[in-house]
Amino acid sequence: MREDAELSPTVAIVDIYAPTLPLAQAFLDAGARVVRVQSTVDVPPAYRARPDLSSFVADIVHRGDFSATRDAVAAHRPDFVITGGETGVELADRLSESLGLPTNGSALSAARRDKFIQNETLRLAGIRATRQVLVSDEQKLRAWHGEIGGRVVVKPVRSAGNDGVRFCATPDDSVAAYREIHGSTNVFGRSNDAVVAQEYLVGTEYAVNTVSSHGRHRVTDIWRYAKMTVNGVVDRHAGVFSTPAEQVPELIGYARAVLDALGVHHGPAHLEIMLTPDGPCLVEAGIRLCGGGAAYYAHLAGGESQLEWTVDAYLHPQRFEREYVRPNSIERHVVMAYLTSPVEGVLEDYPLLEQVRALPSFHQEHLSVRPGEQLPRTVDDCTEPLMVGLAHSVAQVVADDFRAVNYLDGPGFYRVRT
Repeated sequence: MREDAELSPTVAIVDIYAPTLPLAQAFLDAGARVVRVQSTVDVPPAYRARPDLSSFVADIVHRGDFSATRDAVAAHRPDFVITGGETGVELADRLSESLGLPTNGSALSAARRDKFIQNETLRLAGIRATRQVLVSDEQKLRAWHGEIGGRVVVKPVRSAGNDGVRFCATPDDSVAAYREIHGSTNVFGRSNDAVVAQEYLVGTEYAVNTVSSHGRHRVTDIWRYAKMTVNGVVDRHAGVFSTPAEQVPELIGYARAVLDALGVHHGPAHLEIMLTPDGPCLVEAGIRLCGGGAAYYAHLAGGESQLEWTVDAYLHPQRFEREYVRPNSIERHVVMAYLTSPVEGVLEDYPLLEQVRALPSFHQEHLSVRPGEQLPRTVDDCTEPLMVGLAHSVAQVVADDFRAVNYLDGPGFYRVRT
């Protein structure tokens, strides 16, 4: 770190868009100067637009010439280069390594982005990983599914969230999914040139969010998924429940082992882990901040989130080292409920929203579709009409209210003009 870094450290963040603006703001609030780096010339469709640039000291667009981008970043004498979003992982790794800054390095960058390589890296490290096959042709996929039996998951190797994820009951379903995914464009605007098929893991799925500093891993917040099969979508995420770490100790050790195997020494990570009858198994990992407002609700639940831990990891590593082993606590029980529209058309109103607002644990709603806008039938995260945050000191109250939200969320919840 430069001699003047305590007064004004400079952090270059790769791919700051709307979901990761809070990370940039957390560094700004801590007194850092922020350089924004964009890893692609065009803004990925998932992000829609570049953010307001007025708070950043520079905005550097990577146009394919790594040396030019490295020199442009180096001109601002950064103390750190970190990842803002999923698309920025590899460029951030390469820049931080090339500039001699704290880094996860580039040797395992592919394993931190490619879902097939990710699981094979765990397997080579002796860590439980899902059975899978990189799909090269339809007959191989058909034969593999027949050998596995039951349901399998077919998905792109380099997308995120549930984009392109298909749950397939038969080999014919798997082949149809492969045909649909292969060569299509993902939410990041890139062609899905590779497809992976994986066994369908049965159990309870959790999101484990972490921050690392010099190879020390802090689990900041844990969320248990509630799922339903609706609108023809298998395992649609209906909500997530804040979960005390002491309730799932086996997840903590497994998550840390995954981070070690993937070479994660610095920064935030979002791990999706299935707790099966045979123990934990990774669904997939994103070596970046968790999106979807998780940091806000993690802080509401336990008084901490990935945001402040990430700032400490880079700006106050000694404090991180002292505090990272401190036990987590849950001050409020929190649920993020994701509503699912079974209808489509121009939205006129949410006629039952007042009943949701009257629930004892109601905290706030976050509207993705407002009256007057087009309401799509919900089939993925991108077509979600709204999210409802619930919070209460008593866990049963939140659980009961979540069921009430599910009950109300049907055709009568949406008044549309077709």
